[in-house]
Amino acid sequence: MGLMQRFTTIVKAKASRLLDRAEDPRETLDYSYEKQLEMLQKVRRGVADVATSKKRLELQAAKLEQSVTKLDGQARAALQADREDLARVALERKKSVQLQLQGIDQQREQLQTEQDKLVTAEQRLTARVEAFRTQKETIKAQYTAAEAQAKIGEAVSGVSEEMSDVGMAVQRAQDKTETMRARAGAIDELLESGALTDLTGSSGDDIDRELAKVSAQTGVDAELDALKREIGSGAGPPAGELGSGADGSGGEARP
Repeated sequence: MGLMQRFTTIVKAKASRLLDRAEDPRETLDYSYEKQLEMLQKVRRGVADVATSKKRLELQAAKLEQSVTKLDGQARAALQADREDLARVALERKKSVQLQLQGIDQQREQLQTEQDKLVTAEQRLTARVEAFRTQKETIKAQYTAAEAQAKIGEAVSGVSEEMSDVGMAVQRAQDKTETMRARAGAIDELLESGALTDLTGSSGDDIDRELAKVSAQTGVDAELDALKREIGSGAGPPAGELGSGADGSGGEARP
């Protein structure tokens, strides 16, 4: 049982947090204002209904008053004609109509009381609704200004989720840029040192290499000729001495 209560509490807390994040105070205020307007409309319809009922009673009372006047005249005419019985009947009807008029007057007074109460309630409710509307618009304006200020502050500080995503994208772009710069610098260094051969070279590179070989060969030939001239200029033993040494070691010359 305790575990279920704890689980229920956690679910309610999380649901309340989600609802709090999703709730917009401006929408809540507008909804409350609409409900108050609906209530005010009901009160106004009640006032109109009471006034309509009272008007109907007034019309009915006017007809009954005409009937009273008519019956009174008939009773007088019957007495003048020595018809006391008819005069009595007319007066009885007149009395019945007058009783109806008394009932209608009572109903009219009750409706008037109800109408006065509803009018007073309608005036008070109208004042409350107007005051709430003013307060609502003020709170909405304050909330909108505070929300805008908070968003501006988040944008400046980079605290918001949107700005955090933008900051991460910028950081990734900077990291990629630095990586490409490092790679380009390494390739340039390898090319300058000759450790990396340009495999995209054209046939002109082959000609350059052949010309380099010819130039190197010419340099070798020139160095070889220089060595020959140096040796031939006396750096070694004379040619006669080389010949006598070759004929015999200290022996007499043949005749």
